[in-house]
Amino acid sequence: VRLVESGGGLVQAGSSLRLSCAASGRTFTNYRMGWFRQTPEKEREFVASITWNLGTTYYSDSVKGRFTVSRDKGQNMVFLQMNNLKPDDTGVYYCATGTGSFVTSPSNYPTWGQGTQVTVSS
Repeated sequence: VRLVESGGGLVQAGSSLRLSCAASGRTFTNYRMGWFRQTPEKEREFVASITWNLGTTYYSDSVKGRFTVSRDKGQNMVFLQMNNLKPDDTGVYYCATGTGSFVTSPSNYPTWGQGTQVTVSS
């Protein structure tokens, strides 16, 4: 199984970015796809998730209303649309997949991508 993120960059506060995650190596039926972020000062933090089959989404309170997670089953892609970015959104963003019940726990996602850097300047 392989996950490859792309789309990160350096933007100003208030801007938008769209992250992509290309998933390969298996079928993802019954899997959940998650987005996490991490900075050197903080532990890996849950951002958003989506179930592959039904597209059920879940967001952290810090991004709710600004970020949107989606997936394209035909292309095996997962996206994170990030609007109204804030400096606190800075970090390395990771795509992950798993089948665990605890949506926000990194330990429930055994497979991770390499990450893409997002930097938001004030």
